[in-house]
Amino acid sequence: MTSAPARDRAAATPDQAWQIELLYDGDCPLCVREVNFLQKKDAGRGLVKFVDIADDAYQSADHGGIDFETAMGRIHAILPDGTAIKNVEVFRQIYSLLGIGWMYAPTRWPIVGPLVDWLYDIWADWRLQVTGRADLQTLMAERQARLAACNSEERCRL
Repeated sequence: MTSAPARDRAAATPDQAWQIELLYDGDCPLCVREVNFLQKKDAGRGLVKFVDIADDAYQSADHGGIDFETAMGRIHAILPDGTAIKNVEVFRQIYSLLGIGWMYAPTRWPIVGPLVDWLYDIWADWRLQVTGRADLQTLMAERQARLAACNSEERCRL
């Protein structure tokens, strides 16, 4: 579940000013920690639009067509022109935008970059298990059941 500060700050971000839209898993404690760090670095400038994909109101059509399952598999971001980026490139671009690109600069080096990309792939494959969550298929089924119940009872936030 996303921390209240992350949700509050995300809601305060003006849509017009963002330069990159970060799709993150608000139910992942490590993801939320990273988002909180990035929000502090953004310092209210609204350069990054933070979108919680775990929110049942998440609609892929509003976010580059990236569906929940795809977004849960790897981190994604959308650029203002609609281009989708994913994996470590998301961090490279966001950190650079926020003026802390030096932190990810070594990931552009010939040997370090591919190694970091490989390590991210391993992390992405295991992050649900590492953070004590159900597997993606179970999360998908639970989400579909919640959305179906909401739709049938007309009490959904969508």
